[in-house]
This record gives sequence, structure tokens and C-alpha cells, in this order.
Amino acid sequence: MATFLAAGAVGGARKVLAEVQQPNRVHRSKVALSMYRDMPEGEIAIEEFERFAMDRLRVLKGVDDLKAKGFRVDQMQDKVIELYDKHMATAQREEKQRKDAVSHFVLRLAYCRTEDLRRWLISQECDLFKARFKDLPPRDQRVFMEANELPFRPLGRPDFEEVQEQLAQVLLSLGQAQQASALLNGKVPPESYYKVPFEQVPDLVASRRVYLQAGYAYVSKDQMSSLVVQPFRSALSKALVLTARRWAAVVAPAEADRLAPVVESLSQRYLGPDYSDAEKRGVAGTITARDIPVLSKSSFPLCMVSMQQALHDSHHLKHDGRMQLGLFLKGIGLPLEEAMCFWRTEMAAVAPGDKFDKQYAYNVRHNYGKEGNRKDYTPYTCAKIITSTPGVGQVHGCPYKTFSQESLRSALARLQVAPSNIEAAVGMAAAGNFQLACESAWEGKHGCACNTGINHPNQYFEESRKAIQAQQGPADPAAATVAAGGAAAAAAGPPKTPGPAAPAAAAAAAAAAGSGGGATTQLQDVLGGSSQQQPQPDSAPPAKVQRTD
Repeated sequence: MATFLAAGAVGGARKVLAEVQQPNRVHRSKVALSMYRDMPEGEIAIEEFERFAMDRLRVLKGVDDLKAKGFRVDQMQDKVIELYDKHMATAQREEKQRKDAVSHFVLRLAYCRTEDLRRWLISQECDLFKARFKDLPPRDQRVFMEANELPFRPLGRPDFEEVQEQLAQVLLSLGQAQQASALLNGKVPPESYYKVPFEQVPDLVASRRVYLQAGYAYVSKDQMSSLVVQPFRSALSKALVLTARRWAAVVAPAEADRLAPVVESLSQRYLGPDYSDAEKRGVAGTITARDIPVLSKSSFPLCMVSMQQALHDSHHLKHDGRMQLGLFLKGIGLPLEEAMCFWRTEMAAVAPGDKFDKQYAYNVRHNYGKEGNRKDYTPYTCAKIITSTPGVGQVHGCPYKTFSQESLRSALARLQVAPSNIEAAVGMAAAGNFQLACESAWEGKHGCACNTGINHPNQYFEESRKAIQAQQGPADPAAATVAAGGAAAAAAGPPKTPGPAAPAAAAAAAAAAGSGGGATTQLQDVLGGSSQQQPQPDSAPPAKVQRTD
């Protein structure tokens, strides 16, 4: 069996994909697409291990976003290929195939652990597979099916002539009169159609895009992606179940302090711009405490508007709310001195003078990396906010998830969102599409499309400032400065690994890098290999952080 090894090394850990004999390797490599039956071979730096997985994850999340926005399969084809070429691009063709294989197997590890994760990965990988297969030239499609021994054979002439008229009628029903005429006039060769059991193409049967006879479906070569994806789906589903068993039984307990946090955090990663460093993005100091009430009405997302209003009304937020709102304000450019002024003023009624300094000032300074372990905390992503569950007396979290439909309608109306967008947002929220609901609210408030989508409250704010600047012109200096900072962040490219799980991932990667050969067992054990365990380094105790509700 092929073995997927990983080894750590000081100064840059290495992941080794063992050299093994693999049947059909040369033949399969002629086509860029893969069924992922062969393990990757060769060497890969540990830095690439995570980067490759993140790049593929950007593709799969892009595919998921397209489906959530209502794109049909035929409308997604070019967009999916564009996503793949953008994020999986390499200098050489062989390197691209290697990156494709490595990233696929890494995401198998990350998404094998629960049924929901497996279901999500299978759905996105199958859609990506179909789009890439359709993008192949017909000759490469045939080579791919032969190399992977897929049991699909084209029609012979007698069988083709028997159903030729019926096939033309199917084309006519689909509005393809020109293709139907060519088929009836003998301009379409018999090998352009395949005869397969109807249960292998359920999507084509459901959409009435194939001719059925005696339990068989007659599939044109243009629709072969729906047929070829079935064995791919079945193989991936079985592989994920086996990987989950090995991961839980062998690797996860042994690698709890090293590889496990890296792999397990991949499914929770935020993939957008990094909003943790306001100075790097050029927006530090552009916002003052005095600006917040006005900006809240014009550019804050609903989650932050709700907390800012609750703070203003009750003069207090519990710890989780202060963290969520405080880090957001830090991300939009509110400096520490202004943050202290803002919180001191808003909480003066319940925490005047020395009481604020003793109970709350530490937390504000801690968020800015000035206390405790002096870590520069990053603003919360939509994914982290959505997964939080506010308790009694708390107002943090995602209002699209926690508000009732009537409360959500009222809150969006107060934000002056267009009525049609309010109803769309309420409907999306009811369906569990909370970020799409937020995007719809943004569009209804600003009167224009949000082409970037909404994945982060600070992204909502910066896109809002850009839209307002475009509508009002350069007369709004605050909008111009914030918009410029957002543009600079976009030009700088995606962050390394921001998100709620990044601290654990960074710690695990550091441990792996410094453990010599200690990471060798990670993937080998999951995929059936064996390796000698290495001693694990002791981890430093976490810094204590003062918390006041």
C-alpha cells in the first residue's frame, strides 16, 4: 500500500510521500484529473502541507458559495474552473498535479471526522470533479475513463440506430434543435452516446435530460460528467469512513498536541483578509470614539449594531459581548486610547472612575496585546460568531441565527434595509444561510451588489465605507481612508492562517517544526503505515487572562 509519511525537521519540517510502485501511474498522469486512488509521492515541506490544503479549501468554499447563491450546475462550470485555476495555479503542470493530489488527501484528514464534514467535502469535491471532467477535451475524457478502468462503453451502431429518433426528441425537448437535426442526419457518431443503468445518473433522470428504455439511460458524451462522478463519489465516501476510523483510533490521541490541532482546525478556517493589524492595513487611528454612533448607523453589520445599542442602553456588556464588539472596533481602526475612552464613557453609569479601571480596563488593553501574554487578538469572523451561543442576558453572536423572524424584520427595518431585501434576508436566515442573509441586508442598505460576499464583520464595514465613498465622492475622508486600507489589504493577498482556530494551528505547527522526526506518524498511521513514535515536547502553560462579567 502506498504510504503518506510526514517528518519534522528543525528549520522547516518536511513531509515525505514514500516512493512506492503504483500501477498505471504513468498512464494516469497523462490527464490532469485524478480519481485519487494513488497516494502522493515525493517530498513536501510542512509549510506547503497547510498552504496546499488552504488553497484547495478556497476552491471548495467558492463552489459552495456559488450553489448557495442559486447558480445552476451549467452556470457554475466556467466559474468553478476559474476558481480552480486561480487558487491551484503553479509554475509547472507536474507541480499542479502534485499540489492537487496532496491538497485532496490533506482535506480528507480534515473532513473525515464527522458525518456533516464528510457530506460537505463529498458534495464540493464531486462538483469540482464534474466541472474539471467537463473541461477536458473528448480525447482526454476517453483516456481518463480507460486509465481508471471505468465500465462505460459507447454505443455500437445497431443500438444507436434503434434509439436515434428518441434521442433526437430528447434534444428537441431541451431546446437543442440544431443538435437534434445533426443527429437525425447522421452527423453524430454512435460513440457519442453511452448506455448505462439509469440509477447511475439520478441527476440526469430527475431533470429529464436522458432517454430511458428498459431500465437503461442513454447518456451523451456532453453529459458524461454526471456518470463518471458516481464511482468517484462512492470511492471518496468509503475512503473518508476508513480514514475517520484510523484517525480516531491511531493518530488523534498520539498527535493531540501537534498534528491534530492543525488538521482539525482546517475545517474551521477563515479564508478572507486579515483584520488583526489595523496599522498594516492603513486604517489605524482613522476612527475615534466620537465617530462610533454615526458609523454604527451607516456601516456596522447587524451583530455589531445590536451590541453597540445594548451597550448604550444598559451601559454594560458581558465578557463575550465586550470581546466581540471590542475586537471589531479595533479592526476598523479604533486605537487603544480611543477604545478606553469609548468603553469608559459607555459604562460610566455602572462602572465609574476607579471601578472601570479595576474591573474592565485590563480587558480592553488585553485585546490590544498590552497585557497578559501580549498577543495581538484578531477580530471574530462570521464563522466564529455564528457558532457562539449567547446565554441569558447576553447579546453577542449572530442575530440572523438568534433573532426570531419578527425581531429580525424590525432590526433590519431600523437599519433602513429595503423591504424586499428584508424579506430575502429573513428567508435566508430561516434556511440557515446566515452569511447570505447578511449579504442581502448589506445590498438592501447600500442599494448595490456585494460582489465579495460577507465572511467577516470588518469586511462588511469596509465594503460599506467603499460603497458610501463611491456614492458620495471623495468628500468623506473617513470613508476614503478606510476604503484605501481595505484595498491595500486585498492587494496584499490572503492572510497566512487567520481565524478562530489559528492559535492552535500555529502552536501545533511550531511544535512539529521543532520535534525533529516527531511528525512522522501523522499521515502514515491514518493510511495504514507504521512508524516509531517520537517523544513530544512539553507545552507551556497558557497565560491567564482576567475575565470580568
